[in-house]
Amino acid sequence: MTDRPWLFRTYAGHSTAKASNALYRGNLAKGQTGLSVAFDLPTQTGYDSDHELAQGEVGKVGVPVCHLGDMRMLFADIPLDQMNTSMTINATAPWLLSLYIAAAQEQGADISALQGTVQNDIIKEYLSRGTYICPPAPSLRMITDIAAYTREFLPKWNPMNVCSYHLQEAGATPEEELAFALATATAVLDDLKGKVPAEHFPQMVGRISFFVNAGIRFVTELCKMRAFVALWDEICRERYGVEDAKYRRFRYGVQVNSLGLTEQQPENNVYRILIEMLAVTLSKNARARAVQLPAWNEALGLPRPWDQQWSLRMQQILAYETDLLEFDDLFDGNPAIDRKVQALMDGARAELATIDGMGGAVEAIAYMKGRLVESNAARIRGIETGATTVVGVNKWESGEPSPLTAGDDAIMVSDPAAEADQLDRLAKWKAARDPKAVEAALTALRKAAQDGTNIMPPSIDAARAGVTTGEWADVVRAAFGQYRAPTGVSHAPSNRTENLDDIRARVDAVSAKLGRRLKFLVGKPGLDGHSNGAEQIATRARDCGMDIAYEGIRLTPDELVRAAQDDEAHVIGLSILSGSHIPLIESFMLKLQAAGLGHIPVIAGGIIPDEDALRLQKMGVARVYTPKDFRLNRIMEDIVTLVDRPEVAAL
Repeated sequence: MTDRPWLFRTYAGHSTAKASNALYRGNLAKGQTGLSVAFDLPTQTGYDSDHELAQGEVGKVGVPVCHLGDMRMLFADIPLDQMNTSMTINATAPWLLSLYIAAAQEQGADISALQGTVQNDIIKEYLSRGTYICPPAPSLRMITDIAAYTREFLPKWNPMNVCSYHLQEAGATPEEELAFALATATAVLDDLKGKVPAEHFPQMVGRISFFVNAGIRFVTELCKMRAFVALWDEICRERYGVEDAKYRRFRYGVQVNSLGLTEQQPENNVYRILIEMLAVTLSKNARARAVQLPAWNEALGLPRPWDQQWSLRMQQILAYETDLLEFDDLFDGNPAIDRKVQALMDGARAELATIDGMGGAVEAIAYMKGRLVESNAARIRGIETGATTVVGVNKWESGEPSPLTAGDDAIMVSDPAAEADQLDRLAKWKAARDPKAVEAALTALRKAAQDGTNIMPPSIDAARAGVTTGEWADVVRAAFGQYRAPTGVSHAPSNRTENLDDIRARVDAVSAKLGRRLKFLVGKPGLDGHSNGAEQIATRARDCGMDIAYEGIRLTPDELVRAAQDDEAHVIGLSILSGSHIPLIESFMLKLQAAGLGHIPVIAGGIIPDEDALRLQKMGVARVYTPKDFRLNRIMEDIVTLVDRPEVAAL
């Protein structure tokens, strides 16, 4: 019997709700069968577009959604009761789902017919993505509030998408990806047990879905998926006593690896994406039910609709032109596959035992974060030394110029007027509301947050009353407090000095000139939570003998200037991967000068086009690094050289 194709999705959203709606309708017309919504960082972290922290971030990595009017515009002419929608949203998931429900009701939809998923996985935000707001306990409570609400009112909705995708992006080994994701799922289910009637609990177990990553080692990745299937069945049966096999099924969607997309020879990424898709489609018994593929040029900037179409066509050709879906599982009984699956399961069980011994995923956050930073460091060392081959990066680096990257329109440029348009519409929305209705809704929301009532009903009422994303999140912050996750970067001196002797000697020499250890401040201004690069730079600098200062994500330019002053930094490194490098670094450089610290060399890293790099250098940035600068020791040499200048060393 021919298997049905998986859902075809493209992760998309940018600039404004209106522009994103046009993109969605265009993709659906090309044969996409589901939507995957990317929200901008202010929306993900609970700020309105007019908040100080949102400056420069509005519409950059996704669509801004501040209120019901934005959600209404986002899905205009898209019947939500006929759509399967995935929303990549975590800390503000109760709010975005509430806006979605309110918009569907305005369309006249029966909300019990709504199908889709909210990611709603806050633990991986602490570990790898950084868009958290509150501490773990209340965050877990809101996750299970959504699950309990959807069980009763949205029975076809997946209340949580346990997301191992970003774990692999942060460096997780296959065993770590398996264990950390499964530990997260059990933490949620353990909390959910007390919120739903016992007879409905197996059904809720069956509504938990997963969102995974698939890397270039596609045979190992295929085995990882088969291990996920077996381990999840084992956990559901043995830990939770789920007898019905359909509720033990491992249901997952996937986006293949973005970490491995290269800035150098980016046309090679097309083959990487296709090969990685095979890992999650070839094995029928471990096949993804939804697939979204990155565009080949994402390491360069924002993909164009044509680039996304190319990725969609890959899926359609595999599903409809080949005979893949006509066969039973191709790998059952294969001894090599079975051995690898068993080895991965054994490694994952050992990690799970360690995490359970600590009290579960919430209590093991710092442990898991530290493991990810170490694993990512090992991955990078492999590429640097050549032990891991990356074609066009550390081997066969010479090649013909790509015609695909030529011209001014090689990547999509966000509309510079989009942020102003969003701010104007937000101001008009706030002015047109009934202030009494807004205040009453916020009061009811505040009460529910404080007394433990399910957060969803008052959130939906607040959406209808015209409450904004920032206002909803302010209530949550006030009720539950804010949180800073562990960085995973130890400040203690490292004994990992292999191949670092020459740099360490230079650091020692410069430190002697300075009269104290060379101080390197690493900072992440703005709302960008992609901290992997900053962590690896800080870790390598520490291993080279520098005194590092790194306090994690989401710092304002003012806070970083104060840190430079307090720490008496000799050099400052800024990491921004959201595309907001120009406004954030410009603000920082002005404030640094005003504080009388303009003599401190500043370096910057991110996905930074050449023309932007020139602008940053004119602002006074000494060095600009992009994903092609993967040899961290060269960056360390640059740092020492910058500090060793007479005008710096004399201060």
